[in-house]
Amino acid sequence: MKGYIHIYTGNGKGKTTASLGLAVRAALADKKVFIGQFIKGMEYSELKLPDYIPNIKIYQFGRDCFIYNEPTEEDILAARQGLDICREVLKEGEWDVVILDELNIALYYNLFQVQEVLEILDNKKENVEVVITGRYAPKELIDKADLVTEMVEIKHYYNQGVEARKGVEY
Repeated sequence: MKGYIHIYTGNGKGKTTASLGLAVRAALADKKVFIGQFIKGMEYSELKLPDYIPNIKIYQFGRDCFIYNEPTEEDILAARQGLDICREVLKEGEWDVVILDELNIALYYNLFQVQEVLEILDNKKENVEVVITGRYAPKELIDKADLVTEMVEIKHYYNQGVEARKGVEY
């Protein structure tokens, strides 16, 4: 079976959530799911998912959420190491679904280059389904993808001062 490339992008809420929904669906269909989270290094609720569904594995390739500051050398190193791991995961083809969560944000902050990601996607095993999330998907990735969904924010309670809530936003 051919694996396709999905992108979930846009300024609306729900990109990671949609990818996690797909992960659960795939895992419950006896598929192996690898989730690599770029940028993220904090304690998100989804990190408990492998405790409940053993054929899902989640790895974080971030140290902290630096999006309000400039990335440090350590942030760049963590992202690059994560990209190297994902390169091998996609090339080996052991996982049925590979989610590259917030990869678009890593690109936006120049933690690595879009050309590197395109090369990795060109060398993935044909059967691997890939999901890439994050705002600011570059045109080159959009052109490469088989499915692109843009989440559009129409209204968000964050603008009324509601902070991120455990179990809903993290």
